[in-house]
Amino acid sequence: MNRRQRHQGSGTAEWGPARLLTLLVVSALVELGVLGGLVLAAIATLTGDEPGPTDTAPPAAAPATEMSRQDALASAPMPPAEPDAALPGPLATEAAGVIELPRPTGVGPADVPTGFPHTPAGALAQLAAIDVTAMESGSVDGVRQVIAEWVAPGGPTPETWSGVNGMARLLSAAGLSSPGSPQLAMVVRPLMGLVKGTVGPDFAVVCVDFEFTVTVEQTSRIAIADCQRMVWTGDRWLIGPGPEPAPAPSVWPGTEAAVAAGYRELRYV
Repeated sequence: MNRRQRHQGSGTAEWGPARLLTLLVVSALVELGVLGGLVLAAIATLTGDEPGPTDTAPPAAAPATEMSRQDALASAPMPPAEPDAALPGPLATEAAGVIELPRPTGVGPADVPTGFPHTPAGALAQLAAIDVTAMESGSVDGVRQVIAEWVAPGGPTPETWSGVNGMARLLSAAGLSSPGSPQLAMVVRPLMGLVKGTVGPDFAVVCVDFEFTVTVEQTSRIAIADCQRMVWTGDRWLIGPGPEPAPAPSVWPGTEAAVAAGYRELRYV
């Protein structure tokens, strides 16, 4: 697919199947909340509270000043990226640096890998595991089950989490029902990431840049980034309370745009 080619007019007959699928994926994933204005710009380019049960106690309320610091960190804008940067592109020659992620030691609720340590790298690894499990379920119910088990009180719910809305839009755009379909195959790979910051040892805002490969008769690939508040609850990291953070730039992993955005390669050790 020539992703930079522009077509005049609005008739879909001018588009090839791969380009149509890319548009479908980008449009459907707008509700993930991780693309924000980037997704809307990409579409323009291509076209001319109640959380579920957890097995841990809710985190203790933070002092007001600490909560203000958490909110300020979460809402701080991230570097912008061009819309085309989310599509496959030339890889950078300069080194991006590496974040070493711990491997899971077990499987937790909703079959999400868990057992990551009480460190920022552990928070990053846990978010990656949550997102991969949710999106590779290929169904709205599968995404809901994941978020119901992996969010702290006051955080996104099975009705409001950006991942639930993204999956619903994807299935709708593909003409599929909420349980998904054997026609849909999705592979989600966490390839780059960053730690936006921490407030004390129990709170971190972390971002993962994923490579999504989505197949519905044809295959399309796109980068999708997710930034979340993560809180340590005593024995595991959960997606934390409060609004979802400012969106991270969705850029193809390994490109110059990814390096410029501050992403580093994720390497499990």
